[in-house]
Order: sequence, then structure tokens, then C-alpha cells
Amino acid sequence: MPRFSVIVPVFKVQGFLRECLDSVLGQSFDDVEVIAVDDCSPDGCGAILDEYAARDPRLRAVHLPENVGLGRARNAGLPHATGDYVLFLDSDDRYTPGLLRAVADRLEVTGDPDILVFDHVRTHWWGRAGRSDAAHLFEQAGTDTFDLRTHPEYLGLFLVAWNKAYRRDFFVGHGFQYRPGLYEDAPVTYQTMVTAERIACLDRVGVEYRQRRQGAITRTPGRKHFDIFDQYEGLFAFLAERPALDWARPLLFERALDHMLFTVARPERVLRGDRREFHRRIRAFYRAHVPAGFAPPPESRRTEIRLLSFAPYSAHLGLGALRGAGRTAARRTRRTRDLIARRLKRGWYRFQLRRPLDPGLAVYSAGHSRAVNGDPYAIHARAAELAPQVRGVWVVRPDAVGLVPPGTEYVTTGSWRYYRVMARAGHWINDCNWAGDLVKRPGSRHVQTHRGTPLKYMALDLLDRPGARHGTNVRGMLRRSDRWDVSLVANRYSEEIWQRAYPCHFTSLRSGSPRNDVLVRGGDARAARTAQVRERLGVGPAETVVLYAPTPRDYRKGRHVGRVDLEALAAALGGGHRLLVRLHPSLARHHERALLLRDLHRRGVLTDVTDEPHVEDVLLAADALITDYAALMFDYANLDRPIVIHADDWAAYRAARGAYFDITAEPPGHVTRSDEELAQVFASGAWRDAESARLRSAFRERFCEYDDGRAAERVVRQILLGEAPDTNGGGGVVNGTGAGDGKSAGDGAGVGDGEGAVVRIPAAVDRSARLPEYR
Repeated sequence: MPRFSVIVPVFKVQGFLRECLDSVLGQSFDDVEVIAVDDCSPDGCGAILDEYAARDPRLRAVHLPENVGLGRARNAGLPHATGDYVLFLDSDDRYTPGLLRAVADRLEVTGDPDILVFDHVRTHWWGRAGRSDAAHLFEQAGTDTFDLRTHPEYLGLFLVAWNKAYRRDFFVGHGFQYRPGLYEDAPVTYQTMVTAERIACLDRVGVEYRQRRQGAITRTPGRKHFDIFDQYEGLFAFLAERPALDWARPLLFERALDHMLFTVARPERVLRGDRREFHRRIRAFYRAHVPAGFAPPPESRRTEIRLLSFAPYSAHLGLGALRGAGRTAARRTRRTRDLIARRLKRGWYRFQLRRPLDPGLAVYSAGHSRAVNGDPYAIHARAAELAPQVRGVWVVRPDAVGLVPPGTEYVTTGSWRYYRVMARAGHWINDCNWAGDLVKRPGSRHVQTHRGTPLKYMALDLLDRPGARHGTNVRGMLRRSDRWDVSLVANRYSEEIWQRAYPCHFTSLRSGSPRNDVLVRGGDARAARTAQVRERLGVGPAETVVLYAPTPRDYRKGRHVGRVDLEALAAALGGGHRLLVRLHPSLARHHERALLLRDLHRRGVLTDVTDEPHVEDVLLAADALITDYAALMFDYANLDRPIVIHADDWAAYRAARGAYFDITAEPPGHVTRSDEELAQVFASGAWRDAESARLRSAFRERFCEYDDGRAAERVVRQILLGEAPDTNGGGGVVNGTGAGDGKSAGDGAGVGDGEGAVVRIPAAVDRSARLPEYR
């Protein structure tokens, strides 16, 4: 007897059927049978099912002599199901990788409940959308089981057959059957949910729900949408036969009305000539089934439901018109208010620009003002020790305020204080570009820290990579970069790249990367921090930590590509190892993360460290790094720990994005090109052999040139305090100016060029070209 029986009704989906079946039969959990019901499909679906059944004994093809519709096709598959649990999957949808393993594990934890519900993601023909509106319910459920009488909010879960695993004895024993016609999912969903004594949730995206461009009958207007009334009549007939479920009548009554009024009764479904009749049918349903003393719950759309007791269709039209007019007026009011506020703040900014600069004020920003980390954070922390007289203020977006450490002064972008601070700050320190509407004042000094050593093409070099620069205004980027005075570099390689990619007037400061100071400085402090981070992440003292950190792909819509089978990698590493996974910050909120990574984290297969605010902490915790083309490999090399490059799509990546050198020819460690090779590198111990150390040594010599643990101090002393550099020390020197005319842009503090010669850091450059709105 298999653990799962998956019933797949099939009709006119030959273009999608193989993908659907492969998503089930290709699951890592293979204790499953598939009952594929050919609903007399007129295309090639029947032949496809026979082909799959011939080569995989887990699939049984059931051919119906006549078309009976989706609901009854599911019913036809039930007698053939022998599994402990029954799942239904529509034949144009598909399971996400690892779903059945996750379901099996959750069933074991929850003690085989009557129903297990999991989440889904909509996949439109133009790309994926986000998770369901009920995602928060999955999050709050945890591993407890519940019933709907005590937790009625779970009636808000999506009304479909395919997001649930039913215990077969429960489903068959109660005689649940799908009715013919549209909206057949809703009655059975409600019947099973109110009957079940134990329901569990799995906070995982398990189904990719395909939104077909054409052919979806639920979005095709016509009389078929009147089927909803028969469906709900059947539901209330079911309740009438079970007095023990009287408690559920008000809940299901409100849900039924909500479904009829706000999901089905739409212009794209009910034709204009049918709308009055459709509304009369809703009113008739209301009068026939309204429970005694019924009052719509506070969270429902109460006004429309109350109107059903007496109002004709015209009253609902009038209410809709009034609400539409109210929303329009509110939008106009908000737009007017926002326009006035913007103009007032613009005037306020112009006034502040006339006030003197404050050389004792420094503003910091990181990650487009969405973070408080990186090089700016390291400089700010060191400035608090060495230059407490320089007031440091962080610039963050309103949605990033929660990331600001306690006691740190900050302003939010677009606020009144923001414009005042930005107008008067003498020092601007950022790892990205500042907003284009900000003015570079004479006497202010802009420091660009960058975000690591570049492998992929940047800025001007993207001009011949149209896919990579999609949505990027290179001209605008360079105009904003014209405001830079100083560019920090960690090696001569980066210095050459930045001067070519950003042909602007700036001086390169050979400082090293301030955020890497903690990686370079050894001793008790680093050991203590490493132990603290590992403990916070739940890593045992004897565990070997492997960090996997991929980079986004410009050749893929959404930029997220799962290049490694994470579950297989974690299994291949074996006991005594901990796999950490960190996505690029730009993908932290990507819906793909919910498809697999979050579930693997919660199951303990791996640890998702994407949300760790400081990547340096994650690097300290790791004993080895697996990456493809992420810039953090250059930072991690400072630790002199093993690095493995997984370059299975190097040719595609290089063609789409462009790269300054071939990382597979000059790697910091072994290179793998498949999941099998990656697993073998760790199984054989090659990841830390002599060849790995040799490659890493050459890599470190080239790319960790100026990282000596004093980068942040060097920036503070030379930029904020104006001190002369220590020409006897390593790293941290200025080597001329950026691309342009090759001449010094101004006078400033003298610094060494690494060979004893002295050049000048420009004190300030007047690049305050007026922007149009200030003319």
C-alpha cells in the first residue's frame, strides 16, 4: 500500500500533461501511485497516459468511455486509490520539487491528521506571481492540528481540491463526492473541513497553479456560472442531514455569499443580460438558507450581504457606483496631497541648500537605503571610535527602519529631516549611488565604497549586454557617479575595472574593503564572534559548515534560478555537516524562495541565512564556500578557507551578463559543473586538498591585496579626519584619479601611492550642476 495516491483528471491538456506527470513521478519521495483519469479527451492525452503507464508501474491510466467533467472524473479515480492519503492534482498544474517528502514528514509530525493543507503559487503565462492570500494562515499554524469550530479563520484557505492531502479512510468513509458542473471544489472543501476533527497545515508552496491564457472555463463568460447555486444547494443539503454541524451553518452561509457576490458575479463571468437573474438567484439562496439571527462577521463585506435581505439588483449597482466614486475621490485626494507635499519639501530642500555645510556631519547608506550593513556600516562603526565628533546619520527607506540598530541616528528617505540632512552633510558614504534629485554641493565629499570586487560587467560595460542592463539607465547611473570624489578599492584589479566602467572624475583610494576587516583580523575577538554566530545559527561546535551563496541570473525572468539540488547536496554532505544557504539580497523577497528553500529550512535539511543582516557573520561561520559567480567569493578568500565554484551554466552567464575574467580558468578552488561533481568533491575530500589550497593562494594574492584589517580606520582617518596616510603601512593608498582627463580634481590631504610618491585626495569637487527642478 503506497503512502500517497495522486488522482489526476485529464482533459485537453496534452501540452501540459507531461510536465504535470513528471512533477509527481519525479519527486524525491517515490512511495506514490498516480491514477490518471482520461476524461475521454479528444486530443493526444490518452496516448500520453498509456506511454507513461507502460514505462512506470506507479501510474495507472483509467480511460472513461464518455466525458463526465472534472468533478466526476476525480470520483472515477477514487475506487482505484490504495494509498494512505489521497491527493488531487489538475493536469495543467504541477507539484514543486520535494513536496511529497515535505508532506510525508509533516504527516508524521502531526500524527496522520484527517486533512493536510499546503500553499500554492499562481503561474501566469507571463511568469509567476506571489503566494496565496492565505499565506499568513500557513505561517501561524505551525505543527499543531486544529478543527474549524475552534479556528474558523481557516475557512479562508483556497477552495480547491489540489492543495490538500486527505486521509483516504476519512474521505472515502464519509462518502465525499464531487458534483458535476463548475465550482465543484467548494462544497467538498467545506464538507471535509467542517467534518474533520484534526486538520494540519504545511507552510510550503506545493503547487504551481497554472493560469492559462485561454481555455479556462471559470474565466469564460456564460450560463455555466449559474452552476454555483446547485453546488451550494448541495452543501446545505449535506448540512441539513447532519445536525451536529449546525454550528458551521452561519460560517458557511457567509462564505457562500462571499463566493457568489465577489468571485463569480463579475462582468467577465456573468454576461450583462444574465446579471439580474444571477442576482435574483443569490437573493433566493439568501432567503432559503439564512440562519436565524444571522449577522455578517466584522471581517466580511457586510453592507452588500445585508442588502441581500431586501434590496433589488439596482441597489447593489448604486452601492457599487457610490463606492467606486468614493475610491476615485480618495485617490484624487491622495494624489493632490502627495503633490503638495513634494512641492513643499522641494522648497524646503532649496532653502536648506543655502545654509552652510556641516563638516562634522556624515550620511551613510547601504543597499539602496534598504540595509544598514556592508562597508558603510564598518566605516560608521570605526568613526564612532576614532572620530566621535563627526555625527553619523543613516539614510533608510521607511520599510527598512526595523533594520536600524538601536541607538543609531537615521532619517527616512523623502522626509523633511532627510532633505535637511542631505543638504548640509559634508561627507556622503554609500555602496550604491545616491538618488538623482540630490545636489552635490561644493565642499562636500562623496565616498563610493562599492559592493565588493566585480566579476560580472558593471555600468558602462553593460552597454553591449541589453539583457543584463534591462531596466538600468546607464547614462543616468554615470551622471550620478559624476558626484563621486573617492572610490575605495581592495585590489589593483578592481581599481582598473572601476575606472573603466565608471569614466568619471574620482580618486581611487587603495584602502581595502572595510567590511572585510573582521575577516582579516584574527585573534580572540574573531574567534569569539565566530562562536557567537555559529551558536545563534544553531550550529554545533563539531559541525562542518558549508555555505552555498549563488548569484542572480540576468538571462532568467525574475533573476532566480535554482542551479543546485539543495536537498540532495545536504544529503551528500552527510552527518556532521551543516548546509547554509544565502540568496542574493535582491532575491530575499522573491516568491521563489517560498517554493522550496523555506520548507527545507523548517525541516532542518539546511539553514536559510538570507536574512542575516551582515554577510561577514555568515562568512565567519562557514568552513567552506560553494558559489557560482557571487562577489562574496573575493571577501571569503580573506579567511583562507576552501572555496568551490559551481559553474554549470558559465557559458550562458558570461554571454548574458559578461565577465571580466574566466572564473573557471582562474578559480579560487575546484570547479564543478553538475550536482554529481559537486557531491563528489565533498565526498572525496578534494574540496580541501593541496590543489584547492594552491588555487586559493594565487587567488588571494591577486584579489585580497589591500585587505589588511585596517581599511575602515584608513578611511576614517584620511577622509573624515583629513590625516595624512601612514606611507610605511600596507595598502590604503590613493593611486591617481578616475578616468577622465587624468588630472587632479582638487587639493586635499596628501597620501602615498604605494611607492612613496605623494598625490592628493581632492578636498571637494564642484559638480553641483543644477537639476531641472531647482532651476
